[in-house]
Amino acid sequence: MPFQNRVTPLGELIATPERGLVYGNRGRLHDEHGVVRKQWQVKRWISCRLEFRGRHRAGGPMAPNRYTGLFFLDEATALAAGHRPCAECRNADYKSFLALTGASSAGELDEMLYAERGRLHESAVEDLPEGAFVLVESEPWLVLDSELLRWTPGGYSERRPRFSGRVELVTPPTSVHVLASGWRGSLPLIHPSASVAPTP
Repeated sequence: MPFQNRVTPLGELIATPERGLVYGNRGRLHDEHGVVRKQWQVKRWISCRLEFRGRHRAGGPMAPNRYTGLFFLDEATALAAGHRPCAECRNADYKSFLALTGASSAGELDEMLYAERGRLHESAVEDLPEGAFVLVESEPWLVLDSELLRWTPGGYSERRPRFSGRVELVTPPTSVHVLASGWRGSLPLIHPSASVAPTP
C-alpha cells in the first residue's frame, strides 16, 4: 500500500503509487507506525533532488524518528504547495531563488512562504507565468503557454485554452514572482506528460 507522502499542488498529502520527479520534506509528520499524523512540523518546506551524494530518496521515506520524505510530480507542483529549493542538495537553485525573492536569509524566505502557502490569491490568469497553478472548478490546473493543464498524481491529463479573467491562484505569490523572472532550477519544472496531455 502506498505511503501518504505524495503532495498535491494544494499542499495536501495523499497516498498514491506515483512517485514524481522531486523530493522534499516539511519535518517529521508520521508516527512510529508510518502513519501521517500532521501536515507539517516546521516552516522550512523544501524541495530536493531524488538522489544526492549517494542517498537515494525512494528508500525508507517513513523511517522512525526521521523527517517524512515527500514526493512531488515536478518542481511546479512543489512550488505551488509552498516549498522552495533546498539549500544543501540544490544550493545554486536555492541561492538564485532567494535572490529573486528579495529575502535576506532562508529564515526570512520561509516566513514569507509560510504567510502565503495554503491560501488562495486572486489573479488575472493572462498575467501568470508558466509553472503557476490556478483552480478551475475546484481542481488545480497548470499554466503553460497559451493553455491550462489539469494536474493528476501521475501527470497532466488534459488541456484547455488559457482564458481571460480572474482566477484563484494556488502558487504562493513569492514563487510566482520568481517564475515570472524566467527562473528555472536544475530539476524538471514541468513533468514530461505536459507535452502529451490530451485535449478534453
